[in-house]
Amino acid sequence: MNKFGGDWTENKIEILVEYAVAYLTIMNSFANKHKWKLLYFDGFAGSGYIKKGNEENQKIIIGAASRILNISKPREFDLYYFVEKETNNVKSLKENTKDIYPDKNIHVVETDCNEKIEAMSRFLSTRQNGIYKALAYIDPCGMQLNWSSLETLEKLSVDVWILVPTGMGVNRLLKNDGRISEAWISKLELFLGMSRKEIIDYFYVEDIIPTLFGDEVIIKKEERAVEKSAELYSKRLKKLFNFVSDPYILKNKSNSVMFHFLMATNNKAAVKVANEIVNKYNKLS
Repeated sequence: MNKFGGDWTENKIEILVEYAVAYLTIMNSFANKHKWKLLYFDGFAGSGYIKKGNEENQKIIIGAASRILNISKPREFDLYYFVEKETNNVKSLKENTKDIYPDKNIHVVETDCNEKIEAMSRFLSTRQNGIYKALAYIDPCGMQLNWSSLETLEKLSVDVWILVPTGMGVNRLLKNDGRISEAWISKLELFLGMSRKEIIDYFYVEDIIPTLFGDEVIIKKEERAVEKSAELYSKRLKKLFNFVSDPYILKNKSNSVMFHFLMATNNKAAVKVANEIVNKYNKLS
């Protein structure tokens, strides 16, 4: 069973489910008219349930996979594809999906999300499978999502919700003095799809300090690094998709920003719906 924290865990799932219901409502008439098939893809499906809190005061949250499978009106998805890399979660995930909903077209695979995002891209790109329209949910707990995987979805008929670890991931790897280890800079390059120089130039500023022996150049991290990472990710997504929603901002109990949750799409009506839902939950936070 997954362990996570904060009311934002539940809010994030509620946003996804509300959007999925709206998506199915809008797509229902079009799917019947054009004979489209609707695919739901979850790249980090977990076990199906999430534990929240300590052992003395623990709450079990129904995960996104189970919530999406429980949607029956106005229609269901035609195909559900759940990806989970952790072996311990896969058995529980199958029990909470395939075993409970034996009549639904459910696939559970134990592998890396990036591999299956690229496979989904190939699937949606073929003429035979061009009838499929997809809703994707990519919810990593860290920086496991590679930018190169997202690039394969460019211009396809997919609405993709992404949890971006701006505070929990990007900001933590950006050392204040710019002395980032090779391992961390490599992770940032894979996640952002940018070169080392581009990352340093974007997140750091140079200060020139006069000293007795001449000027000294000091490199320091931008004060708004978390916000700037969210702005950067959204801006880069707009190079792949026509529209990107406003982000739902996920904060911890200390009011520090942990994640930004947003949707990318090529459909103008879709981003309007996403923004309405996101803005509602931001006001509640």
